Amino acid sequence: MNQEPLSSIELPSDLDPLCARLDVLCPSLQSVTDWPGPQIRLLAEAGVLTWGLPAEFGGHPATDVQSMATYEKLAAACLTTTFVLTQRNAACQRIAASANFEIKSELLPPLCRGEAFATVGISHLTTSRQHVAKPAVSAVEAGDDFVLEGTVPWVTGAGAAGHIVTGGTLVDGRQVLMAVPTTLAGVHRQEPMRLLALSASQTATLVLDKVRVPRRNLLFGPIEQVMKYGGGGAGSLTTSVLAVGLTTSILSRFRAEANRRPELMPILQALESEHRGARSELYRAAESENAAAPTAESVRQKANSLVLRAAQAYLAASKGAGFVSGHPAERAVREAMFFLVWSCPAPVVSAALREFACAIDVG
Repeated sequence: MNQEPLSSIELPSDLDPLCARLDVLCPSLQSVTDWPGPQIRLLAEAGVLTWGLPAEFGGHPATDVQSMATYEKLAAACLTTTFVLTQRNAACQRIAASANFEIKSELLPPLCRGEAFATVGISHLTTSRQHVAKPAVSAVEAGDDFVLEGTVPWVTGAGAAGHIVTGGTLVDGRQVLMAVPTTLAGVHRQEPMRLLALSASQTATLVLDKVRVPRRNLLFGPIEQVMKYGGGGAGSLTTSVLAVGLTTSILSRFRAEANRRPELMPILQALESEHRGARSELYRAAESENAAAPTAESVRQKANSLVLRAAQAYLAASKGAGFVSGHPAERAVREAMFFLVWSCPAPVVSAALREFACAIDVG
């Protein structure tokens, strides 16, 4: 793209004042007790919760690129809130993509209005614990129910969710994906984890103890590799766009330091130039079906590298003040580390490790 991505993409009209408000509220999201409920209400009031969902259920059609651009601006304002939104949207998109009209009619209207919250627990079906021979969650057909048993390791907003989109693996290797009501017997939401960053996302482990889920809650399956169905649009690019958005925020704060200390300006300008390039590649990857377009993997590698280095540069520029808990630089460093572990494919992890060892230049 020859122009700045956000300048030509239609976004919700209330997005700028929403982001300004989220930026003010962001420092209040520190611990596992700080669930961003007020922030989610602000998203609902601005119409963000309707984006990308079918109009017949109260949604507002949006392209993948529009959704990505919205994520980018929101992540620059508050990464925790935006991360929670991505998990909620992942659940909504899989519900919407299902052929199960009954469950869509029941769940999507209140989700669009912000009257309900849903989330996903799907990492065990994609990247997490795939090296374990026994599936993390088993599924057994039992008449009109599926019985789910096992542990879902990462569920963001588990305590707030009325439904969790998750699944399990049958003995023959096929998998199911279901909208599991959290009120069912045997659904045990563990205490939220205290994370290096984003603890307020209230990410927790979900234990399923012989949970009988009615077949009416089935979204996809039984089928092999169920996560290939009902995916959330731009897929892995979502993590990259949040990294690019966080970098926007970091470089904005870095500029405030550089304006006072001219010797920092060349460093800032170099990072800003790289940031523009990363954004351009990100949106080209989303918009283009050309085989020569950047791959999601290459975009993720560059976005990860950039956000990590930008955060550390900002900390170094902030000196000792930035090392004090609560300073924006301290928070930026912790939040940047999140991208090393969130839905991070093995090749991206490998590239990061090699960069840390100064084995390659991924810039």
